Amino acid sequence: MSKAQLPHRRTLLIGLAAVGLVPLSGCMTKPLRPVNADGTYCHRIGKSYRPKLTCTPTAVPTDAVEADAKRFEADPASLTVYVLRRRWADASMMVPVTVDGAASMATIPESLTRLRLKPGAHRLTAQWEGRTVDISVQGRAGDLRVVELIGSGWTWGTSFSWEVVQADEVKSRAQASKLVADLDLRR
Repeated sequence: MSKAQLPHRRTLLIGLAAVGLVPLSGCMTKPLRPVNADGTYCHRIGKSYRPKLTCTPTAVPTDAVEADAKRFEADPASLTVYVLRRRWADASMMVPVTVDGAASMATIPESLTRLRLKPGAHRLTAQWEGRTVDISVQGRAGDLRVVELIGSGWTWGTSFSWEVVQADEVKSRAQASKLVADLDLRR
């Protein structure tokens, strides 16, 4: 092969690689699974003939409620708190989260919840395998807070922790998550 043909071959190979990779660019964020007939939602892990499903125990909010929640607008009459659970090494289990030791909601991997609370201080508690982790959230009416439940599941154990985050930082991950609960706890 002559030296004159080498740049053309290199250009051809780069072009073929680019053409082959362009269709894969849409695969970076997998689409959300449809809601089950009973209204529950399952997060799927794995692509085998027997994938692992982690499902919500109750029905999830409607698509209209989910679209409203994903606008991330504060409610002027309440403290709005979002709980996001979306990290790459998240444990594949359902983790209940209680608010002030009473109201409870189920979180699953790649999920989002919206809470409307009375202004003031509130404690969120995640519970798994006999362990708990708490976070305190406080604010006034019209405030918006986002907390992330960060889980990691490995062969040597599962752990969870809380992190306060800014809505701008996690909006894209939240948009790609499923709204699994929308609770108004102002009463």
